[in-house]
Order: sequence, then structure tokens, then C-alpha cells
Amino acid sequence: MQILVDTSVWSLALRKQSVTAEFQPYIQALTTLISNARAVIFGSIRQELLSGIKSQIQFIKLRSYLQAFPDLELETSDFEYAAELFNYCRNHGIQGSHVDFLITAVSINREIPVFTLDKDFKSYAKHTALKLYQLDVSE
Repeated sequence: MQILVDTSVWSLALRKQSVTAEFQPYIQALTTLISNARAVIFGSIRQELLSGIKSQIQFIKLRSYLQAFPDLELETSDFEYAAELFNYCRNHGIQGSHVDFLITAVSINREIPVFTLDKDFKSYAKHTALKLYQLDVSE
């Protein structure tokens, strides 16, 4: 089964230094997902990861690394559903970014759980059909 890896997990793993022991299981889980060819992303996650990098050399290295992960192809219905989820959640007092709701829509449409550290996704999961990847430290 594929797992849609959110920006928060990639960012943690890519930091390498300054990662505390409590987050090591997340990095190990991502490493395992990558090794088993189960980690997937799409363009908006790639864009978030590449944005804000000050060094052109680091940008090029990260871009090259991420090219190993082909993007899930998105359809118009993904964007429409993301907007629908955004509106629904906002009407229920839940705020989120457009990218978060696109991730949620893609996850639901493709039945792919999201691996994230972003607590906002727990709120989305309570009000939608979103499934979150539960970290299994034995993996």
C-alpha cells in the first residue's frame, strides 16, 4: 500500500542534524517506506519542500533527490474536492491551508493514508474520510 508523505515528515527527515530521539521513529518509518517503494508525493508537496531554500546548491541537491519520487497525477476532481473539503471544514470551525486540503482530497480519492506530523490533519480526519498512517515502530 502506498503512503502519501506530507511535507512535515519529509522536512524532519531532511534536517538530519538537530532531530531529537523522539522523532527518530518517524525518520526510520519514512526510510522503510522509501526502501519499500511505498512513499509517494505530488507537486504541491514537492513545491513546499523546495521553497525557502537559500542556497542554490542545496536546492539543486534536494531537487535531484526528490526526482526519485514521481508525482501522483492529480485531476480536476482532486482540486474540486479539496475546495469542497475546505468549505465543509471551515463551516465546522476548522481552518487549514489549501495545500492541506488538497493532500486530504488526494488521500481520500486514492484511498492512500497520509503520513504527517501536522496535528491539523487529525482535525480533518475527524470530519472527513481521511485516513492517517499510524506509525508502527516495528515496521
